[in-house]
Amino acid sequence: MIRKTLLLALLAAPALASEDIPDQYPQSVLYEKPVEVIPGIFSAIGATAPPTYENAGHNNNLSFIVTGDGVIVVNAGANAALAKALHDEIRAVIDQPVKLVINENGQGHAMLGNSYWVEQGIDVLAHVDAAEEFADTSFQLLEGMKRYARENAQGTVAQGPTITFEDSYTIDMGDMHIEVLHLGPAHSPGDIQVWLPEQRFVIAGDIAFHERMPPIFAETCTSCWIETWETAFEPLGALYVIPGHGHPTNMDQVRRYTHDYLVYLRGKIGEHLENGGALDDAYYVDQSPYAHLDTFEELATKNAGVVFTEMEFE
Repeated sequence: MIRKTLLLALLAAPALASEDIPDQYPQSVLYEKPVEVIPGIFSAIGATAPPTYENAGHNNNLSFIVTGDGVIVVNAGANAALAKALHDEIRAVIDQPVKLVINENGQGHAMLGNSYWVEQGIDVLAHVDAAEEFADTSFQLLEGMKRYARENAQGTVAQGPTITFEDSYTIDMGDMHIEVLHLGPAHSPGDIQVWLPEQRFVIAGDIAFHERMPPIFAETCTSCWIETWETAFEPLGALYVIPGHGHPTNMDQVRRYTHDYLVYLRGKIGEHLENGGALDDAYYVDQSPYAHLDTFEELATKNAGVVFTEMEFE
């Protein structure tokens, strides 16, 4: 009981994450060494910053589950170098083969490492919408990654998932019962959640952010994201959460920095629209309660503009 209470306290406490913190694992291309969050579930926490040469594109969380009969990886990494580095860490932890890789969405840092894993003979699973998104954008994602990652991009080719699903995909492997879920529209097309009901543990993907501001894309439906959160994601009843970005924590923290941020920003833009405000001024609605989040400077005004465009004709 003492150990569980201590772990919950650590998960609840705000971790020290900053885009100014240097590489935490200089002997590896990974930004941080994987840590065991709860028994059998590890995550290499990415930088809470945009992708750069210094972090090699490891600015999301690369996780793996040791089942007792093989390993399941969640997120392929932004390039082959990151994928190999994660594989090396898995081999150092456990003498079990990787049997499946899961892409949390169709973004580059989730899928561009697929080519490494497929070359190892390992299947890659993703939602059908994420697969379609990657197919449409893979050239641009690959070229963009090559520009910032430089030599770390070597050996990376665009490779989509080898298995797709629509609503859910169940895995019973070793000691683990795992449900890969598409709960509804959220941050980007094909966002999925990896849910372990027996452990009350969710690897949330980009439906949930912690310590850094969520980016809102032109194709993001923020009202849909909020609805998915309220009707499907939070009702899972997760005790532990690995967000798409930021340190492992609990539901209260990711609600605070994701759901509550979206509700807040939509409220501010709604007030702006009611007062006859235009797009030029919408960029500067007050987002100061979230100014302490990493990537605030890069994203706050962009997010406001996107939400204004979304809400203007709602």
